[in-house]
Amino acid sequence: MPIIILILVLGALKFFEVWKFAAMSWWWVIGLMCFAFIWFEYVEKIFGLDKKKDHKLDEQRKKERLNNTFNKRK
Repeated sequence: MPIIILILVLGALKFFEVWKFAAMSWWWVIGLMCFAFIWFEYVEKIFGLDKKKDHKLDEQRKKERLNNTFNKRK
């Protein structure tokens, strides 16, 4: 998420020609966009970073379900 915010800020600063960003090349913004695309589409999937949060959430739900089931029997 921080890289998306950085892209938006740099793009806005470049577009509105603020300070030294007016002289900056658009290729920096485009390069960050390409980096973000590659990161989110390939690198996260290769290392399983996209599923890690989902698995943790599923494990938590499973534990809560088991606790609720066994606590009702008592």
